[in-house]
Amino acid sequence: MPPTLATLVQHSALRLSVLAGQDRLDTPVRWAHASELADPTPYLDGGELLLVTALKLDAEDAEAMRGYVRQLADKGVVGLGFAAGVNYEKVPEALVDACRRVDLPLLEVPRRTPFIAISKAVSAAIAAEQYRAVTAGFDAQREMTRAALSQEGPAALLAKLASEVDGWAALYDASGAVVATAPTWAVRRAARFIGDAERLRDRPAPASAVVSEAEAGDDRVELQSVGSGRRAKAVLAVGTAAPLGTAERYAVHSAIALLTLTMERSRALQEAEQRLGAAVMRMLLSGEADHARAVAGRLYGGLLDAPMRVIVAEPASGAAARYANSHSHPHSASSSNSPNSARSSGGTGGTGTGT
Repeated sequence: MPPTLATLVQHSALRLSVLAGQDRLDTPVRWAHASELADPTPYLDGGELLLVTALKLDAEDAEAMRGYVRQLADKGVVGLGFAAGVNYEKVPEALVDACRRVDLPLLEVPRRTPFIAISKAVSAAIAAEQYRAVTAGFDAQREMTRAALSQEGPAALLAKLASEVDGWAALYDASGAVVATAPTWAVRRAARFIGDAERLRDRPAPASAVVSEAEAGDDRVELQSVGSGRRAKAVLAVGTAAPLGTAERYAVHSAIALLTLTMERSRALQEAEQRLGAAVMRMLLSGEADHARAVAGRLYGGLLDAPMRVIVAEPASGAAARYANSHSHPHSASSSNSPNSARSSGGTGGTGTGT
């Protein structure tokens, strides 16, 4: 969990007291920052715990404090830490009232607690969260790698990914069809985003898109292209109840890398098998049955014994072109040039083979 205001309040060494906004202490803190500017908002990103001593503020002026606190809340400051015993012996009531009006958490920082101690506590908590996320990401990658290498392949990988993100996952092929989902109930959810997957597939890879936000009880759905080329070979969908955290993001990126490797490996094997099949076919057509058996090996489960006839199927356009060519050169015409002809080779092994 990221550090929260509650985390800091519970930190015994800091000795912080809550004066306002008690119901918002579970708000994550992105950073702790000290500033004495009357308007520090141009230098803030939101999500900070702002630490002040009111060196340049009239903290007893109710109207001034309402304006000051309002601009902090509008900027997204998650809390205000006021150092007591420095410029003011205690936190002025005008500041307390202003924070209560907008429900902005106000923490009293005792004089013996330096601001640097609060900053270090926030920094250490953020670092610990990042380390946890990276470690969890590596663990997820290891488990998904094992799943990808299993007999179930992508289906097992999606099941592990869905578990890691506490949601669902789906894989679409190059045509946009859903080829796998996890859990199984997600098949209907995945079907709703086929059109979005097709649009993402047509964009230059890598590409991603959030096609559904987590609101009104619906899930947040993010699509990611899969493949190493300029055009996606598949699309991965991930549905969750909330935006992905750091650890979940690591898991998704690992899944994309593994799916890409799996697809590229499958394509390479398929192309190799096609080349081998073509070579076997050429050997059979030339009557080299022994060589064909040696090359085919166990790929086709062995070739059948002679006699055999090999039928070569061609696209109609190619066969028609040769047929027309043979009729334009009568002396070279033969029955093998006919669009409906079949080439045969006796004395070689089985009813046929091909790619």
